[in-house]
Amino acid sequence: MAQITGQAGTNLSAELATYLSNNQGNLTSDQIVSIVNQYLTGGDKVAAQGGAVNTGIYKPFGEFDQITGKTEIVTTGMWSGDTGSLTTFFTSSVQEALSSGNYYTNVYDKAVSDASAVVQFAVAYGHKDGLGSVSLANDDESTLATKATYAQYRSILLEQDDEYFTFVSSSSAGTHDSDDIYIINISRARYRESMDPGNFSLTLSGSEGSFVFIDDSGKKFDDTVGKAGRVFNIVEGSLNLGTESAATVTSTYAANGEGYGLFYPDQGLMVLNPSGIASLVGIDLTPSLLITAEQYNHRKLYRAIESGADTQARRTENISTAHYFVRATNREYNFSNNPTFVTGSDGTFAESTFERDPKTYITTVGLYNTTSELLAVAKTSQPIPKSFDREVLLKIKIDF
Repeated sequence: MAQITGQAGTNLSAELATYLSNNQGNLTSDQIVSIVNQYLTGGDKVAAQGGAVNTGIYKPFGEFDQITGKTEIVTTGMWSGDTGSLTTFFTSSVQEALSSGNYYTNVYDKAVSDASAVVQFAVAYGHKDGLGSVSLANDDESTLATKATYAQYRSILLEQDDEYFTFVSSSSAGTHDSDDIYIINISRARYRESMDPGNFSLTLSGSEGSFVFIDDSGKKFDDTVGKAGRVFNIVEGSLNLGTESAATVTSTYAANGEGYGLFYPDQGLMVLNPSGIASLVGIDLTPSLLITAEQYNHRKLYRAIESGADTQARRTENISTAHYFVRATNREYNFSNNPTFVTGSDGTFAESTFERDPKTYITTVGLYNTTSELLAVAKTSQPIPKSFDREVLLKIKIDF
């Protein structure tokens, strides 16, 4: 049996035994490499972790082969199919006939008879005192839907001591407290984490024509952060997408001096000021405040959206990513376990030119845990040739 002895006459076996004794029998591969390399000349050194030659089908990741804990911001179209523009709108007569129809109307991207139709958003109307809903004096079973709606969104979006939704105003006070609101509530499956400020526009059409509304983040105006996250004003304007120009704000107030609404991107909500919107778009958006029967004011907003025929929006998400670097050095993965790689019982190469220069093609990389369970599979776009004179480095990115 050969014995490796260092320059100072120390014995490798003895030193390994000493290390085992000092470390309670535990010795890592890195420690073994470090010890053995002390006894070998430079050309015979054992490669450190990440550079060792692999002779099996599994190869452990080295310290510098993994980058985890990365986060990327991704923005995509918000509507079904990741589209950024929704131009056709549909409702369900069945849903509108239910008790929920007193509170809101669901809006779909396709006719509900289409099995692939998906709810994109809902529209609602709320009044602080319950106007626009049948009163208890007129119906003992009234649920005062408009009052419940106003209270619901007030509890979600406003501070506890704030009784009114407040919009900007051209008055000396600079603000306007509104007794009623229109709401556009985006489906959570559509906006996911957050809507993307500066990429939202809503076209409303009424008796005075069609008008486009955007949030004022595109002009980098001041925004506030409150109970419900970021808040922007809704203004009349244009996003100017596809140009180098910033968003254009046509007007911040309607002719009556009241602002148009508030945009809550982190909640997927737009709260509109009915009197401000109606002052610009048309009287057909003026809510009815009668209490003798349900007035279904939210359907007026739906008709204005349907006639406008264009609602654009994008969402933004923080995506966690991990990067894995798979390295096949020149001496690795040059042979295959595929039965077609050899021929006959003696294991002769099926291709005679492989005798001195074997070649393989990498098409798939599997990621395994420590118990050899397959966790993920990465496919290359085309086979990658591998041989003794060729090394391959693949980067695998996993989003979750």
